[in-house]
Amino acid sequence: MENQNMLNKATPPPLPNTTVANNHAAEANYGMIDWFKKGLRNYTNFSGRARRKEYWYFSLVHSILIVTAMIVDYIIFGSETGLFYVVVMLGLFIPSVSVAIRRLHDTSRSGWWMLLAFIPLIGSIILLVFLATDTKLETNKWGLPAK
Repeated sequence: MENQNMLNKATPPPLPNTTVANNHAAEANYGMIDWFKKGLRNYTNFSGRARRKEYWYFSLVHSILIVTAMIVDYIIFGSETGLFYVVVMLGLFIPSVSVAIRRLHDTSRSGWWMLLAFIPLIGSIILLVFLATDTKLETNKWGLPAK
C-alpha cells in the first residue's frame, strides 16, 4: 500500500484533455516542472489567466535554466553569455511574456501593464507587486478565475 502511495506521488499528473477552464483536480498534484510545462504549452495564449503558482514556478525554473546555461557557457567557452545562454533566453522569451500577461489578466489588469518594466526601478517594483497580487475571484473579460 505504501509503495502505491509513493508511486502516485512520483508519477506526474496527466495532461488535461478537457476544455474546462479550471482543471483543479489535475493541477492539485502539479509540481514545479509541471507548472513550467503548462506555461510552455500555453506560450501562444495571451488571452487567458494564469495562477500565481503557474507564474512563479515558471519564473523559478526559467531562472534556474538561465543560471545553468551561464555556468555551462563559462565552463565550455570561458564566458558567461555564450551559446547556451542565448538559446535559453531566446527560447523562453515569448513563453515568459505570455505567462506574465496571463498573470496580469488574473489580477484584472491588461497585459499592457507589462510596459511598466521600461520605467527604471519604480516600474519593475510596481509590476512585481501586480504579479504577486492574489487572484481576483470574479470572472473578468479574460475568463473564469484561474484558481
